[in-house]
Amino acid sequence: MSDSYVSLIESGKRTPTPAVLELLAEKLDCSLTYLVNGVTAEQMEEIEIGLRYAQLALDNGEVAEARARYAELLDDSGLVGLPQVRQDAEYGLAMATEACGDLDEAITLFNGLRQHASAAMAPERHVSVAVALTRCYRERSELSRAVQIAEDILGGAVRPVWSEGLIELGTALLAAYAQRGDLLRAHQFGVELLAAAELVGTPRAAVLALWAEAIVAVETGRPDDAVALADRALAIYSENGEPRGVAKLRVDHTQIRLIARPAEAAICRDMLTRLEGELQESSTSAMLKMRCAHQLTRAELLLDHPERAREHIQSVLTMVEDMPKDLQTEAHLLAGEAMAVLDRSEEASRELTAVTELLDQAPPTRQTAHMWLSAAQVLERIDEPARSVDAYQRALACVGL
Repeated sequence: MSDSYVSLIESGKRTPTPAVLELLAEKLDCSLTYLVNGVTAEQMEEIEIGLRYAQLALDNGEVAEARARYAELLDDSGLVGLPQVRQDAEYGLAMATEACGDLDEAITLFNGLRQHASAAMAPERHVSVAVALTRCYRERSELSRAVQIAEDILGGAVRPVWSEGLIELGTALLAAYAQRGDLLRAHQFGVELLAAAELVGTPRAAVLALWAEAIVAVETGRPDDAVALADRALAIYSENGEPRGVAKLRVDHTQIRLIARPAEAAICRDMLTRLEGELQESSTSAMLKMRCAHQLTRAELLLDHPERAREHIQSVLTMVEDMPKDLQTEAHLLAGEAMAVLDRSEEASRELTAVTELLDQAPPTRQTAHMWLSAAQVLERIDEPARSVDAYQRALACVGL
């Protein structure tokens, strides 16, 4: 190779072929990995292992652990020459931060990805970031921003060709419509989304669209439609999904049935009991086991079995410490309800104190308002009128009243 050719490579004006790269690495007495990325093969292996462990922690619901691992990876100077790996770590950190309930920081991180990595970001990642931002803004009740982000992609003059990613973005937009009370638009868009999922033709697209429309059906007071849509989604995913995802959907399916058809609580309880046994024999995440026990508690309360509900909720409370704040709040709220039914007012009061402390840190969303309302009702039941009135007022404040 001539000096001038090597100089052109160094200045970035020529892209060397693999054969030239191998020759340069041999002459420089370094590995090809180090020549291309600035890290040794051993360092690269360590980084990849770190990414896998962080993702595994996130998948298993160990969100604080995942956040710490991704942050540690991003502190590694070796990522400077690995822009794609760094982007993966930044995306993982943003997802873990959201899962920890730190929505402000998650929004900052996702927006940073959009602004600084957009040129090198694959279209699929662009859509994934838009999905996450729509979800975060919706959870913060910034519904106009949530809708805008999704509609900028889906509502343009020329809509992109539907894909699984865009179907997922559509479900996030659907949830934002429903949360701001635009139920007619939500239902109309839900029908459009179902038709789009048929065009995409994949099981995941169909499940996403069916499940989103099932949620809208619950919100719009169509319980039979909600159960039918949820049944279809579960049937499709049971044949095509991976085991952990199927188990999660089975739990969510019983949740919809308990809301839409509380008279079928015994059926749901039996389904959840079978699933609980399967989960105990598997290596599934603590979060999924907790969610199953959570719904079992609801079923037993509906069946007027408060002592059994108490047993299930106690198992939930042993697992919630490192879970997202919203799940911790729901668990303590359900525990308080079970204790109130058992006339154990002092224990119920303690659980409701934990609930109010968590809700004080929560953004004023529709979900937060619902939790304040439920807390007020339990406090009223255990004869704490002052705290009950305050909780009712906090619920009203969350929805601007």
